[in-house]
Amino acid sequence: MRSLRVRISLRRQQLEVLEEARVTACYSVSTSAKGAGEQVGSEQTPRGAHEVRELIGEGAPSGAVFVGRCLTGETCTRELRAANPHRDWILSRVIWLSGLETGRNAGGEVDTYDRYIYIHGTPDDEPVGEPRSHGCIRMRNEDVIELFELLEIGTLVQIDE
Repeated sequence: MRSLRVRISLRRQQLEVLEEARVTACYSVSTSAKGAGEQVGSEQTPRGAHEVRELIGEGAPSGAVFVGRCLTGETCTRELRAANPHRDWILSRVIWLSGLETGRNAGGEVDTYDRYIYIHGTPDDEPVGEPRSHGCIRMRNEDVIELFELLEIGTLVQIDE
């Protein structure tokens, strides 16, 4: 396994990929509109040490729609969005995170994995770089596809304010 890790800053709305101590890639993201927090049902982005637990969607086209981590066969378009205005769009890839800190983001009412916290794509016309999600980390589709290709199960992900 490479010594790759990911660092996410909620304040800067930025995701960095680090190899050793060197930043090798940097992306704008969108985290929770409700801020940072770990509680089930909070719709907040959890903080602390995490790992990539599952990588879902390899080979799917950009804009492919996921519901319940399964491809629907749809590709996100303006027309599809207009027909489904309340859908939380999970697109292109699903990078499912699991907390590593018992009592903070793992176990009980604070479990990141059980909260279905992902790094995933968002519609191309949705802004990133500002808090807008329901707890997940949203990225541009081309960016999440690029990130997905770099990661392995077990890659460390640190989320800080």
